[in-house]
Amino acid sequence: MRFCWLLLLLSIFWVASCSESSEEKAGHNVVFVLVDDLGYNDLGYMGSQYYETPHIDQLAKSGIVFTQAYANSRVCSPSRVSIMTGQFSARTGVTDWIGAKSGEKWREHKRIDKLLPADYVHQLDADLTVLPEAMKQAGYKTFFAGKWHMGDEGSYPEDHGFDINKGGFEKGSPMGGYFSPYKNPKLENGPKGENLTMRLARETADFIRENKDTSFFAYLSFYAVHGPIQTTQEKWAKYRDKAVKMGVAEDGYTMERVLPYRSHQDNPVYAGLVESMDDAVGLVMGELKASGLMDNTIVVFTSDNGGVVSGDSYSTNLKPLRGGKGYQWEGGIRVPLIIYVPDAVVQNKVIDTPVVGSDLYPTILDLVNAELKPDVHRDGKSLKSLIYDGHWDERPLIWHYPHYGNQGGEPSSIIRKGDWKLIHYYEDGRNELYSMANDLFENNDVSAENPVLVEELYDELQSYLASVKARYPVPDPLFDIEERRLRNVNIEEVLQQRLEDLRVQRLSEDYSPNADWWGSAEVEE
Repeated sequence: MRFCWLLLLLSIFWVASCSESSEEKAGHNVVFVLVDDLGYNDLGYMGSQYYETPHIDQLAKSGIVFTQAYANSRVCSPSRVSIMTGQFSARTGVTDWIGAKSGEKWREHKRIDKLLPADYVHQLDADLTVLPEAMKQAGYKTFFAGKWHMGDEGSYPEDHGFDINKGGFEKGSPMGGYFSPYKNPKLENGPKGENLTMRLARETADFIRENKDTSFFAYLSFYAVHGPIQTTQEKWAKYRDKAVKMGVAEDGYTMERVLPYRSHQDNPVYAGLVESMDDAVGLVMGELKASGLMDNTIVVFTSDNGGVVSGDSYSTNLKPLRGGKGYQWEGGIRVPLIIYVPDAVVQNKVIDTPVVGSDLYPTILDLVNAELKPDVHRDGKSLKSLIYDGHWDERPLIWHYPHYGNQGGEPSSIIRKGDWKLIHYYEDGRNELYSMANDLFENNDVSAENPVLVEELYDELQSYLASVKARYPVPDPLFDIEERRLRNVNIEEVLQQRLEDLRVQRLSEDYSPNADWWGSAEVEE
């Protein structure tokens, strides 16, 4: 009898052990870090001489750096939805940031524009098996921290496959700023003055430490470096002094087609915000190392769109790229991308092939040996073969933004194929053609010299948009060209000078935004 009981107990232990083992071996852990509004060269490893990002630079040294990586949109929500679905924004229908006005409501902004922006889908499709749900099916515990902005209540992270949600709801910016109290219903306030970016990193690090013996998918989606840009007095002083030592240009802004844009990386407030984000990345990477997980964890680091050179907080400059967030040029859509894979064969590698955010869904599944879902990630392509053996079949990348941005961008659609990029504008139906190999700044439109190529690319673009039933802007019958001219005069004569004055203030020795630096410091009684 004792022998039978012993066999029974051994059987129970063996089954439990097998169960635990299978859970542990679901595949490599994944930490996905998404930064909001981080520009292509807002990082040290990408060439910035002003911003200091040592932790991200170190990740780049040990990971795979993609020099021609793109977000799926020039603004946040569409890009984020594309990461979750593996689809281009024209297919998802989420083509503008959720909450933006469209149709006749656009007139409420008093922008005096020629077109009424197209309507768009306002939440992540509940019928699709999105990335976190696919990871759950593969045996992963899932965690989300930070900015969501992919739907209202009922379409939050926990409604789309995340087991834990720290801070994700419908808002696209930090409603309470970057220091506690946060005004965030999904995140408890910390002590007064606690930094939001570091808090989200600590929540992520805690999750990693508590789940180090399981397979996990942690998605850290910073609100940084989105406006309102804020930092501490100490970080401001550091970067104010650095800007002065580097030499402050007399003029800080240049006119683009619609709005002025920042001409230099010399904004000490933004620089401090970038460094805080880098500190937070360092905290998470430190926890992976402390928990002994670097050999079993894939890390993805990227941004949801270009940096803000116009509109919003006029934060940065992205030379040698033209434009920034909201723009149809490279500055609006080209972003940093690092993928760390714990395999010495592919570490410290640079890939120049154009890739896009919608590729990350199938890539992650492929790298952890989970089942791909081609019926969902229909526009995304796994980067695994590109990473390991350089094999890649050229395919077109397509962007569709039938809206006006807050930053000066124009309603347009884009196709990039090989080294060629065609932009089709909806205000007047014109096409611009640029060579990405010879004209990265997009200063030389060569459409007139290449009419056959323009026609081919335009036809391919239109064919795709028709196949996904894309929506388009329509002419505004109330458009008044004289009102628009007067508005443009005000922008050039009033707004640009106001921006120059603010730039001078932020670089002055006695600059202080308010008594407690946006809540980061205690006010003396």
